Amino acid sequence: MRIDAKGIYYKDLNDMIHRIIENGEREIILDNVNGQRYIGAGLKGSDIKITIFGTPGNDLACFMDGPTIVVNSNGQDGIGNTMNSGKIIVYGDAGDITGHSMRGGKIYIKGDSGYRVGIHMKAYKDLYPIIIIGGSSRDFLGEYMAGGLIIVLGLNEKDSPVGNYVGTGMHGGKIYIRRNLEDYQLGKEVKKFSLDEKDRNELNLYLKEYCQDFGLDLEEILKDEFIKLSPFTHRPYGKLYAY
Repeated sequence: MRIDAKGIYYKDLNDMIHRIIENGEREIILDNVNGQRYIGAGLKGSDIKITIFGTPGNDLACFMDGPTIVVNSNGQDGIGNTMNSGKIIVYGDAGDITGHSMRGGKIYIKGDSGYRVGIHMKAYKDLYPIIIIGGSSRDFLGEYMAGGLIIVLGLNEKDSPVGNYVGTGMHGGKIYIRRNLEDYQLGKEVKKFSLDEKDRNELNLYLKEYCQDFGLDLEEILKDEFIKLSPFTHRPYGKLYAY
């Protein structure tokens, strides 16, 4: 089903989407989206797909559990906020706090991302959240990250694929970054490591899917060096607390 979202108030649009899905529709195309918030919020079902033409507003797919959302432009802040499972594919750029507190699912971004991507991201039981950024990310990537995986490819060829304070407060999960970076960019809770065979297998697994989605050359991407960032303590602020 195709919906022209031009001029529709965000609450009315979301009510319409939920009602259509409750009536059995499983694929929806939204045209002329212009900042409507909460599209896909709370939707459940792995057989549901929403394709968006235009720019969705904040908290796209928040609390989503299963569907696939494709954004054929940029997205605003809070994409995938606290999502449980499903997949979000963004052909443009993503805003700040992408993947905030997500605990499962995948967010694949072809372009750049904003500040604090993956903040409070965590794995939960058998759920394993993944964010892949094709371009670069701004400051505080992976802040307070407790689980899951972030990959930054730096395909936009900027001086650095990330901003400063990467992994500040991070106490779980992993970040893979294509191309090396200076130590001053890192939060004090993380260290750089070379990739082992297990890391390379994981990187290949998710980048293969990412490259298929965006029509990119996997072998070309893997020619460059990657580093791994991991926390060296599970209690980064333990010494600050009194017992």
